[in-house]
Amino acid sequence: MTMDFSLSPEQTALRAKIIAFARDQIGGKAAEHDRDETFDEDGWRACAEFGITGWPIPQEYGGSGFDPLTTVIACEALGYGCADNGLVFVIENHLWACVIHLLKHGSEEQKARFLPGLADGSLIGAHALTEPEAGSDVLSLQTTAERRGDNWVIDGTKCYISNGTIADLYVVFARTGEGQRGLTAFLVPADTPGLRVVRQISKISVRGTPMGELRFDGCEVPAANVLGKEGGGYHLFTSTIEWERGFMAATQVGRMQRLLETCVAHVSRRKQFGAPLGSFQAVSHRLADMRVNLELARLMLYKIGWLKQQGRMALLESAIVKLFTSESLLDSALAAVRVHGARGIVADLPIERELRDTLGCVVYGGTSDIQRNVIAGLTGVAGAI
Repeated sequence: MTMDFSLSPEQTALRAKIIAFARDQIGGKAAEHDRDETFDEDGWRACAEFGITGWPIPQEYGGSGFDPLTTVIACEALGYGCADNGLVFVIENHLWACVIHLLKHGSEEQKARFLPGLADGSLIGAHALTEPEAGSDVLSLQTTAERRGDNWVIDGTKCYISNGTIADLYVVFARTGEGQRGLTAFLVPADTPGLRVVRQISKISVRGTPMGELRFDGCEVPAANVLGKEGGGYHLFTSTIEWERGFMAATQVGRMQRLLETCVAHVSRRKQFGAPLGSFQAVSHRLADMRVNLELARLMLYKIGWLKQQGRMALLESAIVKLFTSESLLDSALAAVRVHGARGIVADLPIERELRDTLGCVVYGGTSDIQRNVIAGLTGVAGAI
């Protein structure tokens, strides 16, 4: 048995192309969009034209048809090259909280209807699961869907929805019965009567990704918009969450490398007490820890890409990489603040924004404590959930 950790020539060239694009054409107004809590529409269009919005979508639907491992490598390069973490997170939600659901569970008619627009970026996707009283506890959802003839009528409130105010298509989870078999997923276009955006929610992290609250009031969708099977929403959620958790970690790994390189450059040129900052052990050890976490996170990330490329489950691995990468990125951002001193907390310099943008990583896709529960349960710990 042989193991090869090197990228193929095609993957190496793709990575370099993505980094060059991200540095040159997007992210230049990251501070402005962060300050104003606005979505970078020009950046989105540039990403769509470059093909990012359709990376994992098959070519027959207008996408790039990247295999899972190549997609991981591409997303890592995007996170490394783009300074606007808010724009990157919009793309992540589009791909891993909407597109992947259609790819894995959509009918041929649904794929033909929605995937071309999602691939070319004319449609923005979002995932409407969380409610005021239900987040990690999926089975506590209170939004309902009632069958009326050939249609379903949805009533309820969804909150903390990333891409919520800008999305054109939502994957909506609603209760259609009792227990695990009482959840159903629906494809709901944003212009469906009875669906409205109640408000945009201000937040501390990834402020360039609009977060919204949605209200469904007699929102009627055709039965053809049921995603998967009636009552199959819980299975759909659990079978796609490993993609969201595992593949969203890719851009975080890219950010870890960007932070490390920024810190190395700073401590190499900044002098105190007549010597470069990096010559002080207290400083160099922080950077050593950043490097260790980066390498370990990347190895686990690529393993997930390989597992999904082989068509295998990665529920445990995705929880591990979600936990380790998000916590490691937070540690790296805190280390970057310490290394930069006063420059690390000044609002018009990027390190402060990097730290704030990292805070959300330990929450979305399931908090770190939820990941520990998943890991413990899959390790065989009795009573763990």
